[in-house]
Amino acid sequence: MISHRPALLCCLLLVPFAVDAAPQIGLPRGYSGEAQKLANSTYGPIPGESNVYNYYWGTDRPFPGNITDPIFPTEKSPPGADDGLWQDLLAAGWLMFEFYQQGVERFTERDFVKADMPKHTYRRIQEIRNNAAGHIRIFQNQISPSSIKPGPCKYSFPFKDPVSFLALLTILEISSMTFLTGLAQQPFISASRSALVAIAEVEARHEAWALMDLWDEDPFGGPSDTLFPYANEILESTATFIVSGSCPKENPKFPQHHSLQGKKKLPPLAAAKDSESLIPGSIITFEFLDPKNQPSFLASRRVTTQYYAVFFHGTLTVSIPIETAGWPEKRIRVMVPESFETKGVVVVVIAGSPGAETRESLVTGPAILLQQPRGLEQVLWHAGKE
Repeated sequence: MISHRPALLCCLLLVPFAVDAAPQIGLPRGYSGEAQKLANSTYGPIPGESNVYNYYWGTDRPFPGNITDPIFPTEKSPPGADDGLWQDLLAAGWLMFEFYQQGVERFTERDFVKADMPKHTYRRIQEIRNNAAGHIRIFQNQISPSSIKPGPCKYSFPFKDPVSFLALLTILEISSMTFLTGLAQQPFISASRSALVAIAEVEARHEAWALMDLWDEDPFGGPSDTLFPYANEILESTATFIVSGSCPKENPKFPQHHSLQGKKKLPPLAAAKDSESLIPGSIITFEFLDPKNQPSFLASRRVTTQYYAVFFHGTLTVSIPIETAGWPEKRIRVMVPESFETKGVVVVVIAGSPGAETRESLVTGPAILLQQPRGLEQVLWHAGKE
């Protein structure tokens, strides 16, 4: 049973623990300056010390989710080596926080019970929301004083009811593990790698809870989570939840880490709804989701360039030649490698060379093929059609 904390704890959300604000440099018009107080890492509840990141049970936005302006630089100096990475993570952290906050505001404990979910489901969602607020504060503090700390955008998520909300929750948590394992290759500073591992361990707990409690599923995804080397391409796919034009204009481009600077956005890829299955040995049909950003497959009358479906699962990479001649009239199909276990996730991209060893070789962004629990994509698809 979850123990109740004193009601006074709920009031701590908006009470700062330090009152001195760091000086701002060139604060633009239209901003109150309230967010500048957060430039001081000791301002407000501190992750690891304060239980507001664990045991706050209200529906109002917990600190720092209730202060939504960007935090502008307070020093004129070169940016930190990993500032771009942490800015991307902070932008993603705002998205995840908002997803859980919308769930807290829209549903009740009774809604989840009526959907045949455990009685404590709503409490767990509140607790993960609180953890996400703590992630925002951690990411803010990781960015150096010479770089802007992004504020949130407005977001729209494709859920219509408690079940589709929980389905998207599960997909986001599982996908985040693949994102974080790949992202661990990018930091320049060793301490940043350690911080990423610490965050990934929390996400793994969220994922395990969702699999076990919500779907009565084995939480173990095999001996290794899937390692996908182009983490920012997974991050790019979350941008579809951002309402166009809603971000603070001072925010950096998202995602904007060094591995993507100057690179064209890749066409988003998915397994089509009429694919027979997503499990190993099944034939999937590729679908390119953005009609304004479609892939280009080079071909001539004499020579057809060979392209590959490159599958990532665990620490394995398998490349399968695909037939692109005749596309788009002729759809592209491929078999998910039979050798893969039906655990965790499989990530697939289309590339111009076996192994997709460079970002330049990618023709599309990644598609996430969820192996457990099966069928959640269909729940979301039906929710989007309602």
